[in-house]
Amino acid sequence: MIITYLGGEFVKAQFGDTILAFNPVSKDSDLKTAKFGADIVLSSLNHPDMNGVDQVSFGEKKPFVISGPGEYEVKGVFIKGLASQSNYDGQTPSNDARINTIFTVALEGMNICFLGAVNTPELPKETDEGIEDVDILFVPIGGNGVLNPAQAYKLAVSIGPKLIIPIHYGDLGSKDALKAFLKEAGENPKPEGKLTLKKKDLEGKDAEVVVLEKE
Repeated sequence: MIITYLGGEFVKAQFGDTILAFNPVSKDSDLKTAKFGADIVLSSLNHPDMNGVDQVSFGEKKPFVISGPGEYEVKGVFIKGLASQSNYDGQTPSNDARINTIFTVALEGMNICFLGAVNTPELPKETDEGIEDVDILFVPIGGNGVLNPAQAYKLAVSIGPKLIIPIHYGDLGSKDALKAFLKEAGENPKPEGKLTLKKKDLEGKDAEVVVLEKE
């Protein structure tokens, strides 16, 4: 599997000929987008920064779009969508909070958990119980309606993944979020480009932080 970080919460994961796009940036966003063909789109939040299906429909690729809770199987990929909340983009912590979908994805013998724009380190009981045996965790750290660095690390550790990949910082949220998150983790990893992983590469890992450079 090859994982590429495209900024914001936009992540591309490719295994063989199958491409997944997590929270792609739409052309209506102020964020920089990227255009390619995806087979599956996972959109956590109905917001232009995270619902850019238009940008990952390219050529013959017309993606299967998942944007809410439920269980799905697409092209041999098993996906669960789990409900949570977000206060991204000015929503207040009240009944106006947006629905944020957390995704778990099983592929190539590895389990991905993508938290999207979640805003609380304490997840609903049903959602928490639905997250199991996570290998790779994507966690938002930028504050301003999503988890702040301290909350993000607390939740990440409680989930117990082998690898933790921070997203939603710099071009979204606090500019100092990554520095603060790494301080919470007590780590200072060298940023990497594309991350290429096989199941065996995860052996012996325990909540290890990986920082991906924005492509």
